[in-house]
Amino acid sequence: MTLTELRYIVALGQEQHFGRAAERCNVSQPTLSIAVKKLEDELGVTLFERTKQGVLVTPLGERIIAMASGVLERTAEIKDVASGDANQLQGPMALGTLPTVGPYLLPQFIPLLREMASGMPLFVEEAPQQTLAAKLRNGDLDALLVTAPFNEPDIVTQALFEEPLVLLLPARHHLASKQAIDATDLNPTEVLLLDEGHAFRERVLAAFPQLRIQDPAHGSMRGSSFETLRHMVASGLGVTILPQAAANAPLYSPDILVTRPFVAPGPKRTVVLAWRVSFPRHKAIDMLRRAIQASSAAYWNYNSAREPESAGVMVENRDW
Repeated sequence: MTLTELRYIVALGQEQHFGRAAERCNVSQPTLSIAVKKLEDELGVTLFERTKQGVLVTPLGERIIAMASGVLERTAEIKDVASGDANQLQGPMALGTLPTVGPYLLPQFIPLLREMASGMPLFVEEAPQQTLAAKLRNGDLDALLVTAPFNEPDIVTQALFEEPLVLLLPARHHLASKQAIDATDLNPTEVLLLDEGHAFRERVLAAFPQLRIQDPAHGSMRGSSFETLRHMVASGLGVTILPQAAANAPLYSPDILVTRPFVAPGPKRTVVLAWRVSFPRHKAIDMLRRAIQASSAAYWNYNSAREPESAGVMVENRDW
């Protein structure tokens, strides 16, 4: 029994698909399949049922996978302790982020991070929050850039800033003449949302319950990402609700797309940084946090409770 085999069965148990599990572990599907079968033979048990529809975890398999996950978490802690004496600002950092967060914050803070810690490049992975949480616990990732709420055992979280949600709409839309949008201004049949299963979709629906209208003709007016929503709005299909940073991405000129804030107090999302309690590179985490906050327009423009200036870093923020 090896740690690699344990990592394979944990991945397969979570993905329930040999191809996706192999891709996640960066190995070929036959390699993963052979290793899993070898472990089953060694233990003398069946961990997975192979069916035409996919992979099912047996009851005993669930117990063993849970134990294997615990072993991997403890292994990550050992690695953390072993690396504690090394230069904390030297060596790559593995950062996981949501597809609805990373593309809009990474370009803001990576240039500054390179100046502040040139020996600490970022390995970045985008994935759903559940996948990121599992990889953080297992030690595959060092830190996460996600949104609240994020509650995981043995994981520390720190709120970075709150970011307002805004309405993105065609420049000639009748609501573009308003300085601020009230919830009652929204026509549910023209508001484009992300596909079901996206956490941000649920955040928007919680803020605007009237958008839960079930209109068959509106059912196809969904997008798989913020960018697809933006393109559909630009084409005149409707309006959408996005975080400020995503809405302000400079892809279309102001005569095509505009943004409008919501009447105060408008809806917001909280961006948080998360890492393992045992992670020893505290200076690296602090440097990452400082780079994100120092270069984020949302932090400086929409957060009144900010930390006092500290010695050591002076930055120029073009959004001030």
